[in-house]
Amino acid sequence: MTATTQYLIEPGNDRMANSARDHLWMHFTRHSSYYEGGHVPVIVKGDGAYIWDDHGKKYFDGLSGLFVVQVGHGRRELAAVGAKQAEELAFFPIWSYAHPRAIELAERLAHYAPGDLNRVFFTTGGGEAVETAWKLAKQFFKLTGKPTKHKVISRAIAYHGTPQGALSITGIPDAKIPFEPLVPGAVKVPNTNFYRAEEEYRHDEKLFGLWAANRIAEAIEFEGPDSVAAVFVEPVQNSGGCFPPPPGYLERVREICDQYDVLMVADETITAFGRIGDMFAMNRFGVTPDIITCAKGMSSGYSAIGAMIASERLFEPFKHGTTSFLHGYTWGGHPVAAAVALANLDLFESEGINEHVLANEGNFRRTLDKLNDLPIVGDVRGAGYFYGIELVKDKVTRETFNDDEAERLLRGFLSKALFDNGLYCRADDRGDPVVQLAPPLTCGQKEFDEIEGILRSVLTEAWSVL
Repeated sequence: MTATTQYLIEPGNDRMANSARDHLWMHFTRHSSYYEGGHVPVIVKGDGAYIWDDHGKKYFDGLSGLFVVQVGHGRRELAAVGAKQAEELAFFPIWSYAHPRAIELAERLAHYAPGDLNRVFFTTGGGEAVETAWKLAKQFFKLTGKPTKHKVISRAIAYHGTPQGALSITGIPDAKIPFEPLVPGAVKVPNTNFYRAEEEYRHDEKLFGLWAANRIAEAIEFEGPDSVAAVFVEPVQNSGGCFPPPPGYLERVREICDQYDVLMVADETITAFGRIGDMFAMNRFGVTPDIITCAKGMSSGYSAIGAMIASERLFEPFKHGTTSFLHGYTWGGHPVAAAVALANLDLFESEGINEHVLANEGNFRRTLDKLNDLPIVGDVRGAGYFYGIELVKDKVTRETFNDDEAERLLRGFLSKALFDNGLYCRADDRGDPVVQLAPPLTCGQKEFDEIEGILRSVLTEAWSVL
């Protein structure tokens, strides 16, 4: 064993944290904190719904890594499938060629997807899938005699990825400003945060949903229907804290897209593969989009893979002549990743993962609803195993925290306090301050109670120190 290997695996060795600080450029990270006395958390092990750091401390994984580890950590059968596939065929591109695992996985995803969404374009993540969907929308309309249709509509605060096109679709200004100018043509409309609805809609969720959906039609009219190619929506919006679709909302969006010949794209990067209790949340909500983008839970995080799944109508122009979709990724449909994804989907079926979520989602909601007795908790919202808890200064008026207060609350206290108390989750201020939870889909009441207990303790302390 080399000296380097020794220090990399030795538990509790602070050299790992120091090396991470000095060499590892971590994603979405304020690195200054690690040069001002902070310690880089180094996670070395996972098993079921738990993770351990390099000092041996155990934490509940209340975010499934990053909305990813659906079937839990430490599933050796998935690791074994990946190793076996690597021995057989470690890599081959799907650029004019195919290999068995990509074929089998494409067929499987087409089977799960709603309607005639039968065409699967593999990527390595959700942002790439969103990028792919926008490019397909543009080329489709060029090929079908509507070359000016290129703009996209998405919702305020929504997150759709970091590539330049996907970032344009993203509705979080602070995430975009450092990288402007971005790809032009991305238009924003209101999201479905019913808790923050105007007073006239606050007591009628269906009316609010109709209002929000109609803002999409209004935006299409304003931009000109001949210029708009697609509408991107997450079935349950992530950023801002888990906004479910109000009753009738997705149906109305589908009607609007049909009326104006605009593609409806469901970004299911988070909501697919059991998070809402179905392989695709759009199945559960009963609406068929033109495109689904997905990633994360497809392999439960055991290998990197994503996909854009498109309808037969969108593939039709590519069946003829010399037309091709000049787009691709080296690692898209990677044999090892596809093999692991197939094995993961096998576990979904053999262990009844979706059925488990549907049977237990009510218990999860009821357990989190107990936190409503805390003065800092304004709203508990979400669906399936995907919930946000919005934090407020005043429950009656719904007054939120200003920027300085949110900074002190979320980054100055909550993030560290939750982690120190054994709960890894997200304390986020993209929108109003929220705590987000998305535990592994294998969890049950015991784990729900553990989450609620830690949150209750930490949120009570947070209120006392404000």
